[in-house]
Amino acid sequence: MENWKPAIVVALGCLVVAAIIGTALASEEDGAEIRGDLIKFASKEEIKAFLKENAQGSWRDGGYHRATGGVADEAGVNPPAPMATAAPTSQARDYSTTNVQVEGVDEADFLKNDGKYIYIISGETLTIVEAFPPENAKIISESRIDGSPKALFLAGDRLVVFATTTEERMTTVEGSVTPVPVWRTVTHAYVYDISDREDPEQVRDVTFSGDYYDARLIGDHVYALTRESPVWVRDDILLPEVRTGTAEPIVPDVYRPKTPLQNYIFYTAGAFSIRNDTGTPDAETFLLGYDTTLYASQKNLYIGYRNQGPVSTAGPAGIAVPPVEPGTRDRTLIHRLSIEGGEIDYRAMGEVPGHLLNQFSLDEYAGNLRVATTVEGWTREGTTQYNNVYVLDSTMKTIGALEYIAPDERIYAARFAGDRLYLVTFKRIDPLFVIDLTDPKRPGILGELKIPGYSDYLHPYGPDHIIGIGKETSENEWGGVSVAGLKIALFDVSDVNSPTQVDSVVIGEAGTDSAALHDHKAFLFVEDRQLLVIPVSEIKKVENPSSRYPGSYALETWQGAYVYRVSQKDGFTLLGRVAHAESGSPYSWYTPDAVQRSLFMDDTLYTISMRSIVMTDLADGSRIGEVLLPYRGEVYPTPYPVW
Repeated sequence: MENWKPAIVVALGCLVVAAIIGTALASEEDGAEIRGDLIKFASKEEIKAFLKENAQGSWRDGGYHRATGGVADEAGVNPPAPMATAAPTSQARDYSTTNVQVEGVDEADFLKNDGKYIYIISGETLTIVEAFPPENAKIISESRIDGSPKALFLAGDRLVVFATTTEERMTTVEGSVTPVPVWRTVTHAYVYDISDREDPEQVRDVTFSGDYYDARLIGDHVYALTRESPVWVRDDILLPEVRTGTAEPIVPDVYRPKTPLQNYIFYTAGAFSIRNDTGTPDAETFLLGYDTTLYASQKNLYIGYRNQGPVSTAGPAGIAVPPVEPGTRDRTLIHRLSIEGGEIDYRAMGEVPGHLLNQFSLDEYAGNLRVATTVEGWTREGTTQYNNVYVLDSTMKTIGALEYIAPDERIYAARFAGDRLYLVTFKRIDPLFVIDLTDPKRPGILGELKIPGYSDYLHPYGPDHIIGIGKETSENEWGGVSVAGLKIALFDVSDVNSPTQVDSVVIGEAGTDSAALHDHKAFLFVEDRQLLVIPVSEIKKVENPSSRYPGSYALETWQGAYVYRVSQKDGFTLLGRVAHAESGSPYSWYTPDAVQRSLFMDDTLYTISMRSIVMTDLADGSRIGEVLLPYRGEVYPTPYPVW
């Protein structure tokens, strides 16, 4: 690592579409049980008849699948966690945790730490590294996980690993006395007692049919969501199941929204305690749409999904929805489920024009849900694209709207912070909008800043600054826009009517990438230390001595992390770089040396790739050591550079 001065030391988804519908008001309509805006299916036969009548075609990753030859297709869509009551000895006094959207709502990731140990999914292995003190860092246990591990949670001396497997079973279908083999994807939630880090003990296995989608941990309760396409065996259908260990599976009740959808996917949501090893998990199944987004506050779970089916003119219970431009069927349905004591109660559904970018398009504040969407569609005049902001109350009724923002552009990044929304759209130049949400019934644009480039992720820095990470852009000779290197920018929004860019940094050539562009959990910013760490796969130009043409160059890739001090007044100061691989081919789309996460414990920085954990002294940038991980994988070449 390049040395730096000691300036730093001082310083559901949707998820749980979830679990139990609980105390939602129930009524009867045409003989069907109605809970809020959901209709409960009375039988398997009713589910089969509904899907045959309403499922429209198929799509690659989870539409309407029918097995052939009597055998079903493979199913599926092929603030920090609580600390231990007794802290481990020699634990760091200060350490970072997962970068989450909402304080107190932990998000599943492939890596967690508690200030002494790092818990990481490495290939098919749960690896525990005694990481502090860094001079003695070493692997102390490796546990083989059955299946393909996806993510984990840590809560004191308990750890949950989610993994997917394909199960084969013999099933007797209607109209046949001979069992047939059926393969389907299931998700296991393996619960471990890690009181002895050198010998983790699996104490529970909660299994949900379907592929793992997302999960949250709030207090001691895990909320997990799986999804799967309808699995047909001849003319029969397999319903989603939940089971604990080897106990008989539970078939949850199945619900669907009243609003007609274009495609239907089974989402099974479950809730269970991370500490209770014997309780039966709560679970419900929902037939919802594809392209799902999960957002969770400490009190509510929201699941939003795109609906491009027939245009409706009224929302649930006759509530009018915002108008949709004629010819545009781009809309999002959002369900709200309340959380109390580990139980989830269905409350209401709302509908807004446009579609969500990601979980940061949703935010709960003062009892309302704020939503940012992009509308894309066709009219008589051609294609249309613009952006909207909506405010929905607790009944999911739209009470405020700001529409037609940045026509012909789409949202690249959104971040709600208090009574403001920071919104980045892009087509040729990057407008950063500051939107006022003080009056939820009258949102409005306070100011905007137009600069080259765009941000894919926005992160608050104090009350009046925002850090953005994305790509630099420039106009090319053909009148279009060319994308250049990785861009980090600091914005001052203290004057909301006239935001400014304090500083920006561009790293590498076109094709330079960062895990933080695609996953906010890869972004490490520690405000009280003014510390910013960005994983970087940098495309660099190097001289080509073998060429006979002067000035010619070749491209190579550097893998590692850039470390900055960030001042609200002066911007970015590069403290150094941590290298995981000094040079590599720019024609490989994946390498195990790419840094995926970073964290710190006291004055040590840990940068993590699939291959290793590198420890670096934050005081002077010196390399302390490296722990090689038990990762086994291949690098697949591509015939072109990765930009």
